Amino acid sequence: MSRSRVVTFIVVCGLALALAVGTVIRGTQQAKSQRRPTAASAQDQVLQFGTVRSAPHVVFRSTAFGPTYGRLAVVPLDRPDGPRAVGPVSCERVYATRKRGLCLTTSGGVVPTYHAVTLNAALSPVTKVTLSGGPSRARLSPDSNLAAVTVFVAGHSYLQSGFSTLTTVRTALTGRLLANLEDFRVIRDGKPYRSVDLNVWGVTFVDSDRFFATAASKGKTWLVEGSLAARELRTIRENAECPSVSPDGTRIAYKHRIGLVRWRLHVLDLTSGRDVELAESRSVDDQVEWLDGDRILYGLPREGTAETDVWVVPADGTGSPAVYIPYAWSPSVVR
Repeated sequence: MSRSRVVTFIVVCGLALALAVGTVIRGTQQAKSQRRPTAASAQDQVLQFGTVRSAPHVVFRSTAFGPTYGRLAVVPLDRPDGPRAVGPVSCERVYATRKRGLCLTTSGGVVPTYHAVTLNAALSPVTKVTLSGGPSRARLSPDSNLAAVTVFVAGHSYLQSGFSTLTTVRTALTGRLLANLEDFRVIRDGKPYRSVDLNVWGVTFVDSDRFFATAASKGKTWLVEGSLAARELRTIRENAECPSVSPDGTRIAYKHRIGLVRWRLHVLDLTSGRDVELAESRSVDDQVEWLDGDRILYGLPREGTAETDVWVVPADGTGSPAVYIPYAWSPSVVR
């Protein structure tokens, strides 16, 4: 080996070592910063968890830097921007009803591991199921008996090459597998459709059988209506992703793709077919939650940080967006 090649090899190794050391130092500093209390994380510990849970409230993931970062949190429904309480578990994505909760977790290490954790009415862990990829979406059925989980099984997100998801429906109490939605028969425009690249994600339940979700294949996405009993998915509308059904079951809030990496929030009336673009003009990459019959909630990141806020906007296209819960992510309304 020539001298120049040896020198180049040494320089490259040195740069690689410096990069690795720098990454470790930054990771350590970030971990320390998350352990230090901040004014925002102090708000997480003002109220008692059980007291908040006894009245209408919102369950979410706290993103306030400090010791409560990533923890499951609750806030009174009538004071969403005020003091709150944190629970015993950390979640990447969370969803809750009056009877149960579903928490998707990631454990650190050289090789991360992922789990779906079922929570009881007090939002304490009951069962844990190993997942095959990183958490993406979580939903419970209205009767709290079914859990839908979407994970990324290749790449880091569906914006990257090699995107692939796995969406399963399980019994919420035990985690027993009931269905892999990619195994369902697909009816597209009234005709059977088959493709090896089919992806399904973002389930929202109507009842214990009927649900809506996103299906994608060959560069296209569709809003689909599904039946667990029939093991079937039927396309309804193209270019509609991450649906959320309204409390009365008549409308679907979803994100409409307007570019490779941008989405606008829309609401579709399932009876009339009327489609409304909402007043939120920023790109929203989230599965929204209905606050009530007139407003929806969704998460947006703060620029240049891992902190996020939950925003609210009218579902009829009027008004303007506003922060609903600061330092929050993945909300679910529990009445």
